[in-house]
Amino acid sequence: MAKEVFKLEAPSPTPFLMDLLPQKPHSLFSQILIAKRELTCAFISSLFLLIFSVTFFNPVRPHSLLGIGFLSKDCPFLDPGFRRWQNGRRDVAYRNWRWQPDSCDLSRFNARDFLERSRNGRIVFAGDSLGRNQWESLLYMLGQGVSNLSKIYEEYGNPISKHRGFLSMRFEDYNLTVQYFGAPFLVTTGRPPPNSPGGVRGVIQLDKLHWFAEKWAGVDVLVFNAGHWWNYNRTLNMGLYFQEGEAVNMSMDVMEAFKKSLQSWKSWAMESLDPARTFVFFRNYSPERLNCRNGKWSNGGSCNTSTAPETDQTKMEPEPINNLFISQGVKQMETADRKAQLLNISYLSEFRKDGHPSSHREPGTPPQAPQDCSHWCLPGVPDTWN
Repeated sequence: MAKEVFKLEAPSPTPFLMDLLPQKPHSLFSQILIAKRELTCAFISSLFLLIFSVTFFNPVRPHSLLGIGFLSKDCPFLDPGFRRWQNGRRDVAYRNWRWQPDSCDLSRFNARDFLERSRNGRIVFAGDSLGRNQWESLLYMLGQGVSNLSKIYEEYGNPISKHRGFLSMRFEDYNLTVQYFGAPFLVTTGRPPPNSPGGVRGVIQLDKLHWFAEKWAGVDVLVFNAGHWWNYNRTLNMGLYFQEGEAVNMSMDVMEAFKKSLQSWKSWAMESLDPARTFVFFRNYSPERLNCRNGKWSNGGSCNTSTAPETDQTKMEPEPINNLFISQGVKQMETADRKAQLLNISYLSEFRKDGHPSSHREPGTPPQAPQDCSHWCLPGVPDTWN
């Protein structure tokens, strides 16, 4: 099968999680910075500065990068909403694309190697449902490295579902735990303080991290994401205002509040995480606006007609301001010699308008429900993030 090739110019993405794993399993991720320095591929040279050529191509066989051994219908670790084949989609080309820098080849994913290096460890994803999307992707990828899938299970017997705010998957043979904590704002939400102004139905406490945070200290790898809930419709329009200390600010802009929340996140990470043990990743914004036609996905936009990636680079949208604030917070941690890295996935994901569940949502979804042009089918784009 001939390769379908087109060139793009892109800001440099950051190292993939699997490429930063240490070579020895005795101390999980203890050598992650050494491994990072040894990589010579152009995509790690300089965040947002180095421009390089990339190629999308359709490989001869599906999942040539990942080496996936089963389809989503055979994987027990996926939310029904991400199982696009079972939900009715019959074109499968969206599974066959990969992202490749010009200056190097990305290694074929080796699940057993990843699991061995992660032995006796704990990996945590914390954020919104796009974080859960990435968490499930990693479970799917690692599942191919375990011959007996019954040795992979949710520790508390819970089904993998969007209705669960906490899920903990155990890879028994490797004594490895991979967890997801649902914390869409990363900071605390709650009832307004007494004597709050009228119209305040709830508050987002910008100076107080989510109560889940007490469970994140001592982990080996933390993968954060935030931003999709930081908009007018999910905050002020719902009567959620921003609180600092005991005061509710009725005039604060959503992006100003988001920036303040990230400063609280950074302060918590600097004070609470062991700099010798924990490596922090913060994944930036997963695009959704470009990938919708006729509006946003939440108000009638659609993406069910897209069966191939976008090829017109002029349609790429400007860098969202969310990403600027995220990168600033991560940079401040790096400057303080903390193990922190931005997962820069916005640009490469923006081309993948073909990779969303769209109208192929989980069973029981009403026909008139909005198409899902925000999350990603699995296997799919989040595999590249990992």
